[in-house]
Amino acid sequence: MPIRIVPDDTNINFFAAARITFGASVVAVIASIILFFTMGLNYGIDFTGGTSIRTEAEQPVDIGAYRDALSGLDLGDVTISEVFDPGFDDDQHVAQVRIQAQEGHESVSNETMGAVEAALKGVDPTLEFMAVDSVGGKVSGELIRTAVLAVVGAMAAILVYIWLRFEWQFSIGAVAALVHDVALTIGIFSLFQIKFDLAIIAALLTIVGYSINDTVVVFDRARENLRKFKTRPLIEVLNISANETLSRTVMTSGTTLVALIALLVLGGDVIRGFVFAITWGIVVGTYSSIYVAKNIVLMLGVKRDWDKPSTPTGGQFADVDA
Repeated sequence: MPIRIVPDDTNINFFAAARITFGASVVAVIASIILFFTMGLNYGIDFTGGTSIRTEAEQPVDIGAYRDALSGLDLGDVTISEVFDPGFDDDQHVAQVRIQAQEGHESVSNETMGAVEAALKGVDPTLEFMAVDSVGGKVSGELIRTAVLAVVGAMAAILVYIWLRFEWQFSIGAVAALVHDVALTIGIFSLFQIKFDLAIIAALLTIVGYSINDTVVVFDRARENLRKFKTRPLIEVLNISANETLSRTVMTSGTTLVALIALLVLGGDVIRGFVFAITWGIVVGTYSSIYVAKNIVLMLGVKRDWDKPSTPTGGQFADVDA
């Protein structure tokens, strides 16, 4: 017998507290916007400028020891990560050290570079600087603009896609859910001043894709049920659709979260911000698919097409329990 986390006859009224859930989402989005403009984001080197150093040593990279050696130099934001490549020799250990731009300078000064090299050689005398690259303020500004355009462009493309596949009411609901997810993610990063870099932009785009996938599954079942239950009110049809796809939602989100939580706990500092962003995004994305997107569709209403047959007209897998 297959294990079912969600029973087949589940009948949860997701609209029982619609005003509270939707109102809480509106308040959370407004609070996130306020946090962004008042506290701002803790931008990483990608957006503030700085210097990237590629090191090579004969001994294995000890990120903790490297970080401790540099902690007394008052360098501000320092990111250290080990670089892996199948082509490296057994005694070839490479690390990437990224240091934020110092006040009044677009890159790290020669004196500071000397102090950094001396500190790291104190940990491993075989260490050498193989490459040093600087990111100036102009490049950082371009990265910010490109990142914003990437997120906005993805959401605009999704708006058009949902509009063409479903109805305009569904597209508004889907994009509202995406705005909700991105805003809340930016808000929590602003609240806790977690470092915000290009990896987090990648996480935001991942969140957008994951959230819209969950929303489309619910909307696709709702479209089928709108043709199947023509006399039932829209609120009932949306509830039925959410309950029918609940098993799929719980299984998909649950298994993904298990892997993400393991990475969050055991993955280390290098990927922790990225993993946290995706973990948070999946939680709010699952919530918004049910309590934001469907609420928008319910408020806007959907015109029924009475000329279509009263049986589900989805694909051959329309009746398969996801």
